[in-house]
Parts: sequence; structure tokens; C-alpha cells
Amino acid sequence: MTAVPQPRDIAHERSRANAAFELIQGSMSAQRVARRSPLLASCHRAADGGLLGVFLAVVVLSGLTLHWQHRWTMAFRQLEVTRSLSHRLTESTAMLERHLLEKARLPRTLVPTKASDLVYLERPAAASQPPLNHLAMIGAWMDRPIHQGY
Repeated sequence: MTAVPQPRDIAHERSRANAAFELIQGSMSAQRVARRSPLLASCHRAADGGLLGVFLAVVVLSGLTLHWQHRWTMAFRQLEVTRSLSHRLTESTAMLERHLLEKARLPRTLVPTKASDLVYLERPAAASQPPLNHLAMIGAWMDRPIHQGY
């Protein structure tokens, strides 16, 4: 037969566990350490704050890194699509040009160009414009009526 634990035995074991826990807790108490060595307690607080700050910085930078990586991936996909469309446009243009060149017939009236047949024109002189008076221009805009609608 198994022995059923008595209530007195259970209470005695609980008090023993509590006493051991109180011994450990009492010796490592934060208030007790702060009273005995305030410099050590402030160093512990500074270290805890520093660790918390580093942890928050790592979380924030990880989030930003993931966000930037996603944005870069989306931009790279758009670049690949743009390259593909550009390549297809170039191929289509080349096919159209080839088709037009195969179907085109040069009229007999065209003659080959020679350097002696070229006509050179002088560059036209730039029209001298008076300096802009910005205040007068803004004033002219102010005098115009405002048209309703588009």
C-alpha cells in the first residue's frame, strides 16, 4: 500500500522550499544591493538600459532592412520588365524596318547625292531680345481675367 501524504508533511515541505527561495531572493535583492553599493546599482541600471537600447535598435534596423530589401526587389522586377519590353520593342522595330526595306522600291527619279550638290546655309542670327522685366510680366498675368472651367 502506498502511504498517503499527510497535510502536515506537505506544509513542512512547502515551508522548506519557501525558506530556500527566500534565502536566495533576500541575498540578491535589488534594493539591498542598491543600499550597499549605489555605484554598482547604477552601473547595473545603465547596462540594462544600454541592452534595451541595443535590442530596440536591432529590431528597428531589422525592420528597415526588410522594408528596403522588399523595395529593392520590387524595383528590380520593374527594371527586368522594362528591359524585356525595351528588347521586344527593338526587335519589333527591326522587323518592321526589314519588312519595309524588302517591300520598298526606289523611284527612278532619285539620284545619288554628291558633295557638289549640297547647299550650305548660314546660321540665322539670334534675335536680340530685351531683358525680361519679371515684375511687369507678373503684373500682366495679374490683369488677365480668370476663365472658369477647364
